Amino acid sequence: MTGPGIKDFLKVISDNGVRSDDSYLTEAAMEIFPDTYAPRWLRACRKLENAGYGAPVLNAYVRYSLDVAQLVGPDRAIALADVVSSVAIKAGRAAAESLSFAALKAAERLDKDQQRFRSWMGLMERFADLAPESVGLVLDKMDELLTKLNVSRLEAWILAGVRSAGTDAERRLAFFSFEDTEADRWLDHEAGAVVLSEMSRELKAYMGALWNIRIPLREPAANAPDHGRRRASFGPGIVRVPSAFPGFRGQQAEDLFRAVVAHIGAHMLYSGPQFPVAELKPVQVVLISLIEDARVEQLAMRDFPGLRRLWVPFHIAQATGSMTAPSLMARLSRALIDPDFKDVDGWITRARKMFYERKDEWEDPLISRQIGGLIGNDMGQMRVQFNAKSYVIEPPYRDDNLGLWDFGEQESPETQEAEQLFDSVNIEEQQDDDDAPPDRERDELEENEEDDTNRMNIDFVEEDGVPVARYPEYDYVTGRSRPEWTTIVEYAPTPGPAHMIDDILEEQAYVVNRIKSLITQAKVSQPQKIQRQAEGDFLDLNASIEAMISRRVGEEPDPNVYGRSERRNRDLSVHVLLDISESTKDKVVGSNNSVLDLERQATALLAHAMSGLGDPFAIAAFSSNRREEVRYHRIKDFGSPYGAVSKSWLAGLQGGFSTRLGAAMRHASEDLKKQLTHRKLLLVVTDGEPSDVDVSDKNYLVEDARHVIHDLAMDGVDVFCVGLDSGGDSYLTRIFGRRNVVQIDRLERLPERLPMLYFRLTA
Repeated sequence: MTGPGIKDFLKVISDNGVRSDDSYLTEAAMEIFPDTYAPRWLRACRKLENAGYGAPVLNAYVRYSLDVAQLVGPDRAIALADVVSSVAIKAGRAAAESLSFAALKAAERLDKDQQRFRSWMGLMERFADLAPESVGLVLDKMDELLTKLNVSRLEAWILAGVRSAGTDAERRLAFFSFEDTEADRWLDHEAGAVVLSEMSRELKAYMGALWNIRIPLREPAANAPDHGRRRASFGPGIVRVPSAFPGFRGQQAEDLFRAVVAHIGAHMLYSGPQFPVAELKPVQVVLISLIEDARVEQLAMRDFPGLRRLWVPFHIAQATGSMTAPSLMARLSRALIDPDFKDVDGWITRARKMFYERKDEWEDPLISRQIGGLIGNDMGQMRVQFNAKSYVIEPPYRDDNLGLWDFGEQESPETQEAEQLFDSVNIEEQQDDDDAPPDRERDELEENEEDDTNRMNIDFVEEDGVPVARYPEYDYVTGRSRPEWTTIVEYAPTPGPAHMIDDILEEQAYVVNRIKSLITQAKVSQPQKIQRQAEGDFLDLNASIEAMISRRVGEEPDPNVYGRSERRNRDLSVHVLLDISESTKDKVVGSNNSVLDLERQATALLAHAMSGLGDPFAIAAFSSNRREEVRYHRIKDFGSPYGAVSKSWLAGLQGGFSTRLGAAMRHASEDLKKQLTHRKLLLVVTDGEPSDVDVSDKNYLVEDARHVIHDLAMDGVDVFCVGLDSGGDSYLTRIFGRRNVVQIDRLERLPERLPMLYFRLTA
């Protein structure tokens, strides 16, 4: 009965468009779906047929489900029909048709593991819910994706794309079509590749220790072509390094990043002024650059011989390579650095001899132009093919050499072709697209290079805002943090009338008087041991020994042999972080004041208290406009006076945008962690649940903020929240913990409650 049923059904769908001689398909189906599986598979096929998705969807399932069944079993192949149906409804027929072939590739790449294949099907169904317009794009690349990612990391990569674009379908399409460079970056990250973001801090220290050079390291500009992202480059005030080097993993990848910055540092130290391109041909430009690479590396190895062990392993060209220009150039590069490399090719032998005969002149960059020009002419006579557009410099640690050349203002066609061979774009164009202009980048170097946040001094923040730091963000679905996911953009606060703050103090005279009476009472410090006391919590060892000695020699011992711990001085730093999102513009019921007005009044009174106590404190405000723009306003920094300027900025605060709380807390805590006090307190004042326009999952930012609290606790930072949302108790206690939240139910009392709360917290 099974055989005729399958035969009849396959004959029907054959008439509808399955391209087959029927006999092979029928025999395969009968073999793969025997006994009880055949009716179930037939029902699945007929369900797709009757659903009206069209012949292509049905045909794809019939054809590829047979192979899927062989790899992961009939049960999974039959269950695939439901996923095809779900994807057809949510993402369309084209995506449903692609799903069956993608399922076959997934079954192959997942090593025929039934459980992992089931997880993959579930992921595809959820993906169709989250980003239906992008499902087809991902399915078409499934084979390639699963060569790099397992199912859980594929899920993390998909969620990264969905999170990054939020509700913007066009941005999701750009990500999953890899038009957005973030897609490659996150693919490398999830694939476990060593990426620049993980190495950046070490590489800066490495460059500083090796060459005493401090310079920003950035990924290639967002608009750089694909070939322009494969090699490092440098220019005045900046170094560009690829986010990852495909094919290199683990220690080898880390060494490659070190080799890159060591090589570029050698150029910066030894290369001198740029060479004018003039009328040079592209092949001559390449060979002059190659000789210059070898020259600066020889000088670097003269000062640091160990660099040879770093660079030479990446020279893998063999003496028996093909007689093409790229092969000869790679062989020459190795011949000029590796003394053990032997190559009998006449062109390479002559070039190597010319280079080493002028060993005493290696300090002079002009020899690179002279030798490179000569061997370029020789190569021209050899009639070796050279394609400047497809040429990629080898080995991979060497930069594109664009920083060596002055192309002049007027570019001839030959000069333009020469630029193309460097696999990069013009340095000036790259700088324009960077996170910050070059002059700000250089100013940044004066900051502490060990500080991963790269925070700039407020003096450099302009009206339009300056990106100053990137932070991770925790995704509770995957259980992992995405590095450098959010960008902090610092804005200079809008000045307001400073007298407004003084007026608040006059209007709240009763609270000010209470503050004065409490100032001398609060003590927060590291316990100090008070010794030689008549009574106490522990024995004073030295006093006890002296008392025993006195008894032994017949003298009356001193009875003060105890000690105790006391807090005698204040030892506390406080960072006040104010939420100034759009909702703070709302009026308080029964009052002409907005929520932000009350925050300002409360902060003015709190600052008065902290200033009177002498506690180091900082004040900042935040809002957010997607993850790329978490807006941060510095009202007062640690170490700066609380005077007319800070009061003016506090008075000028304006509400707007959303509440990406976790990123703001991360940035504020970086300043707080630098304070050398016994206790560090981050005091958050917020009126709403964490949210942003690019996040649709209500739990996402709540869980991220909760994760921040756990991290800060490990760093010795206490976090306390003052909630101004009458319905916010549930999410605030989830984030901060029940004992670390106080809910202000009557907002008009906030100016009075906040400074009193501060005294209670620090008592």
